[in-house]
Amino acid sequence: SKTGKDKPAKAKSGGKAKKKKWAKGKTRDKLNNAPMFDKTTYGKLYDEVPKYKLITPSIVSERLKVRGSLARFGLQELHEKGMIKLVDKHANQVIYTRNSNEVDAE
Repeated sequence: SKTGKDKPAKAKSGGKAKKKKWAKGKTRDKLNNAPMFDKTTYGKLYDEVPKYKLITPSIVSERLKVRGSLARFGLQELHEKGMIKLVDKHANQVIYTRNSNEVDAE
């Protein structure tokens, strides 16, 4: 039978150490993205976006400062009008690219 003497001697000053402070959570700047297209951003959607090589809702949202849902609808519209080409459609990520024939025309 083992007695209490076999166990290693634990440090006797337990609980006197300084209490650990929680790290302050990193705060993100609030994105103030527009919930609706106005004339200028809608114009940009038609002028600039079809020239991007890689087009995703997140890129459009970031560059035009519009909401992601709005970017999604805008891209669907461009795709229906044949201005951009669908590369891959997934449940939560849609990838488009510019039409190659438009690049040749430039």
